[in-house]
Amino acid sequence: MRTRVKICGITRVEDVKHVVEAGADAIGFVFYPPSPRSVNARQAQQLVAHIPAYVQVVGLFVNANATEIAQVLNVVALDILQFHGDETPAECQAIAKQTQRRWYKAIQVKPDLDLINEIQRYQQAGASAILLDAWHPDLKGGTGAQFDWSQFPKLDIPLILAGGLSPDNIQTAIETTQAYAVDVSGGVESAKGIKDQQRIERFMQGVHCGSAK
Repeated sequence: MRTRVKICGITRVEDVKHVVEAGADAIGFVFYPPSPRSVNARQAQQLVAHIPAYVQVVGLFVNANATEIAQVLNVVALDILQFHGDETPAECQAIAKQTQRRWYKAIQVKPDLDLINEIQRYQQAGASAILLDAWHPDLKGGTGAQFDWSQFPKLDIPLILAGGLSPDNIQTAIETTQAYAVDVSGGVESAKGIKDQQRIERFMQGVHCGSAK
C-alpha cells in the first residue's frame, strides 16, 4: 500500500489544484493565526470548494476550544481535526464528541518523552492516528526540523511522519520509518504558505518510490 500523503498549510487556490493533481490524499488548513500559513474560516471555505471528493480536508488547531472549532466547522466542511497544541487526551476526546469529527494528535518527539506511553494515551481516548513531529521549545510545527527517524515506533495505530520532510529525503524517510502517512508543508514551498508545483510533484514521486520498497 502506498504511503498516504497530506500537504498542509495551503493558502491559495492554485496550490489546491496542484496538490490534487499530484495525487495527495489530504489537504491541511492551518487555523492558528500566529502561523504564516494561517487561513480564516471564510478563506478556507473558498479553498475547499476546489477540493474534489475522496481528498480529505484536515483542519489544524492549536489549543483551540470546542466553541472556536465549532465556529470554523459552521463555515468549513472539515473531515478530520488535527490537534497540534498542548491538548490533553480528555480535551481531544471532548471536542471530538461535541463536534462529531474524527481526530488525531500531533506529538512532538522530545528527547526525554516516553513516546509509546504518550501515543497510547491518545489512542485510548479515540485518536484515529498519531502524528509525530520534531520538537521545538517554542514553535508548534512547521519548523523544518526533523527528529531521529530510528525512534519511529511500530504500533497498532496509524502513525504519521512529519518534520523536515522534502523531495530530497522523503524516499529515505518512508523506507526508514514505514509510516502509514507523511505530512509536509515547508518542504514543498517556495516561500511560507506558497507551494511549489515542481517540489510537490517531486515529493510525490519520492513517496511512490519509498512505498515500493
